[in-house]
Amino acid sequence: MANKTFYITTPIYYPSAKLHIGHAYCTTIADATARFKRLAGYDVFFLTGSDEHGQKIQQAAEKEGVTPIEYVDKIVAGFQALWKRLHISNDDFLRTSEPRHHRVVQEFFRRAKAKGDVYKGEYTGLYCTPCESYWTELQLDENGCCPDCHRPVEQVSEEAYFFKLSNYADRLLAHIEANPEFIQPVSRRNEMISFIKQGLDDLCISRTSFDWGIPVPDDEKHVIYVWFDALTNYVTAAGFFDDPEKFKKFWPADVHLVGKEIVRFHSIIWPAILMSLELPLPKQIYGHGWLIVDGDKMSKSKGNVVDPNLLIDEFGADAIRYFLLREIALGQDGNFSRDALIGRINADLANDLGNLLHRTLNMIGKFQDGVIEAATTKSAVDEDLIAHAGELVRDYSDAMEKMELSRAIKLLWAFIGRANKYIDETAPWALAKDAAKKSELATVMYNLAESLRVISVLVSPFMPETVPKIWAQLGMAQDFASVRLEDVKTWGGVPAGQHIGEAEQLFPRIEVEKEAPAPKEKPEKQKAAPKQEKKAEPAENGVITIDEFKKTELRVAEVTAAERIPKTDKLMKLTLSLGDETREVVSGIADAYTAEELVGKHVVLVANLKPAKLRGVISHGMVLAASDGEKLKLIETDMPAGSVVR
Repeated sequence: MANKTFYITTPIYYPSAKLHIGHAYCTTIADATARFKRLAGYDVFFLTGSDEHGQKIQQAAEKEGVTPIEYVDKIVAGFQALWKRLHISNDDFLRTSEPRHHRVVQEFFRRAKAKGDVYKGEYTGLYCTPCESYWTELQLDENGCCPDCHRPVEQVSEEAYFFKLSNYADRLLAHIEANPEFIQPVSRRNEMISFIKQGLDDLCISRTSFDWGIPVPDDEKHVIYVWFDALTNYVTAAGFFDDPEKFKKFWPADVHLVGKEIVRFHSIIWPAILMSLELPLPKQIYGHGWLIVDGDKMSKSKGNVVDPNLLIDEFGADAIRYFLLREIALGQDGNFSRDALIGRINADLANDLGNLLHRTLNMIGKFQDGVIEAATTKSAVDEDLIAHAGELVRDYSDAMEKMELSRAIKLLWAFIGRANKYIDETAPWALAKDAAKKSELATVMYNLAESLRVISVLVSPFMPETVPKIWAQLGMAQDFASVRLEDVKTWGGVPAGQHIGEAEQLFPRIEVEKEAPAPKEKPEKQKAAPKQEKKAEPAENGVITIDEFKKTELRVAEVTAAERIPKTDKLMKLTLSLGDETREVVSGIADAYTAEELVGKHVVLVANLKPAKLRGVISHGMVLAASDGEKLKLIETDMPAGSVVR
């Protein structure tokens, strides 16, 4: 058994919500992290689930003429089916309607009350039913609505129990400031510090106006308020009552992964409850960003909610997982678009990974009768590939430990690009024509097969369905479930003499039908000659008009590869991804950056410049940089590749 443990949670999802790609995004982040930790030798506990109580659920069930549990049973089944289709490897799925959870919530209530942190009073104020949140007048948005969902709030007045949240403000603030990693990213941490410093009100934790919830012990006309109920799920699943050894092993949780809109509940209310019960706080709350659809936040009212099941039907689960984890830096908002998804499938999966596998296996089959022979020679280019693999394992591991999943994928794809370049450098087809080069050919083929072994192990947290297919095509006998990160820290894991399996395309290219151009209008007889456009007046003192400026197309581009142009002092060739296309651009920034520093940066590209040839390389645009006379620095942004700069 592994001696290192790791406990990661997603939020427990509210069953009244329609399934959308945002649910898939959050859960896939947690799954990829959990899979990496298992790969790295950790004993992992990964929790997700459903938050099933509250007034909103009861009202929806009444509207459909069913009981609340019948209503949630149907929706929760949809969540569980989606997680199965996405290959989510959760160890537990907790439903807050389960008896094991009711016992824990009621025990938490009793202990907090016995300590003097819970008291009965009268609540009169503003309540948002969709968010299950209480607000003061000062907290409402500019339209007098809920500051989270911007829907109307209602005035409510009822007897209620309160938790003395205000008692823990100073202690919470001290903990956050003493533990910089407790709330991530930094922007979320700063928001929470500011929120606490504004003052914390005591928290209303019971309701009497509905009964779908966990009854308050010894006062069953009250049901426990949703956040006091829902947040406690993390200790229920960890075995607080049922399995003390498990609880000792996994609590405190390593990461609570949540959407940025609910960081406040997890980093203020939840720690205060734990402080009241004198239990350890989770090590980290990580607030991921929102998924923007074609530049706009997802909303049912806007009709832009993306159903992940339909995407899986069309493109497969691994392609969706890859796109979400590759495209969006954790903590930032990210853009989802169908065109960008297809662009990634074609460029990264079909061209880069798919072709590397297919070309390698075809050459082993053609040149070596399907047998991976031993490597017996070593040239400079061989050593460079092997050194790159060693650096990859080290840097990839560092990125994954920091939950920088997008960076880890980019590092991996840089190595895939290096392996494809290795084919061009070594030209196996030429070596195969010369009997004297047989040992060199065997070495090249072995190094390519070994590269694919390393790639398959490192890509497994992101694309679990694809990896067994790569493993089978390589002819690997080892059960992939037993593979660990340690196995790729040493080069040479493919057994010499191994027969490959049957080569097949993992990711066929997706052909996108282009709309036919509109037919040109036939000129009418004796049609009046069009008026000539008035020529723009020459600019005075370098000043241009807004119309002239609008002719410049500025777009965000991600640097996917970079290399210095030989025999030049400043020129660097950049390969840029705009989401749906790839370009090469020449930039005079080699004095300011190394090639390695540039990969992964999101820069601003002048996209509609006429192509120009510089030192034999055609440059399709120009990246923007600022200079103070001596220092040159690229203009960077955290917007997704392909975004338009306005």
